[in-house]
Amino acid sequence: MRKFSVNVNGTRYEVEVEELDANAVAAAAKPEPLKAAPAGAGTEVRSPMPGNILQVNVKPGDAVKEGQQLMILEAMKMENEILAPCAGRVAAIGVAKGSSVESGALLCTIA
Repeated sequence: MRKFSVNVNGTRYEVEVEELDANAVAAAAKPEPLKAAPAGAGTEVRSPMPGNILQVNVKPGDAVKEGQQLMILEAMKMENEILAPCAGRVAAIGVAKGSSVESGALLCTIA
């Protein structure tokens, strides 16, 4: 631990900061890979972070192209486009406009 003195708006605070080695930082920053859907089930599109669904731009049965915008996820006051990872047809939608989702939640499936 290293100690620092920090001045915030004229108030002085003492803080302790833990130093991490490069391996610990890299392991913490590496996102968990998405698990593949069972054979024949299609490609699952999962939420990359917790947030709220602002828009759902597709419905079951719609044909989509790779990179096409599927929906918009608001997280930390930023709008994030959720894009199709592959071409195909939307098999199912797991969320609706206004839904609150956790990281890794199933948003839709593309067959």
